[in-house]
Amino acid sequence: KSVLIHAFIVVYLNATLGANIIGGWKVPDGSMQFMASLQDNGVHVCGGFLISEDFVLTAAHCEKANSLVLSTHHLPPASSDMRYNVKKCKHPDYKDVYLGNDIMLLKLSRKAQGSVQIVELGSVSDTSCQVAGWGYTSNENREPVNDLQQVSVQIVKDKDCKKKWGTLPQNTFCAGGMETGKGICQCDSGGPLVCNNKAVGIVSYNRNGNCDYKKNKKNDFPNVYTDISKFLPWINEIVKKGDC
Repeated sequence: KSVLIHAFIVVYLNATLGANIIGGWKVPDGSMQFMASLQDNGVHVCGGFLISEDFVLTAAHCEKANSLVLSTHHLPPASSDMRYNVKKCKHPDYKDVYLGNDIMLLKLSRKAQGSVQIVELGSVSDTSCQVAGWGYTSNENREPVNDLQQVSVQIVKDKDCKKKWGTLPQNTFCAGGMETGKGICQCDSGGPLVCNNKAVGIVSYNRNGNCDYKKNKKNDFPNVYTDISKFLPWINEIVKKGDC
């Protein structure tokens, strides 16, 4: 038991939360209109995505956010109408990312308006997917960007991911990073991994804040995502009830 606890602690200490997009490009206008910028007093801290007219899905460790912005790819938003206050619905079993259950629903203060899109939820498939966010774009550029970025990444096989990390939380999977030059960085957490137009994962963490997925061999690990499909009953119950 003590060995297992030690392994979890090692993963936690080497994992960096709030993970922007590396090796990507600006998202075209009119696409990914489900993206949300989670903010702490007007400053971007995490991503999220609209899954119903009044709920956004994100990572539980993004709890610092007290509002969010919808219907724009550019920050800061042009209108206060794009900003929503939120009620946080963290998964009841969440304690920290290294123990899993890194998932949270945000109930909007009013129904989403403007140029928004609801993204369908799905299961992980062995294919090329896209992840998007406003996070850092390199190890040197340690600030969120103004324009939403995206990058294509490949799902990493479970055995390969566990071989690198040693241990992983339950109900997670890996994609991007690890010698590809493409992946997440800080302030991307909570954003969706989209495969075949369905959100299948939530950005959880990378290793030691490293966003250089080719040069820094010591910390060049796969990026870790929460597996949305494992939480669908919990998500559907809250969305149907309209509260938590």
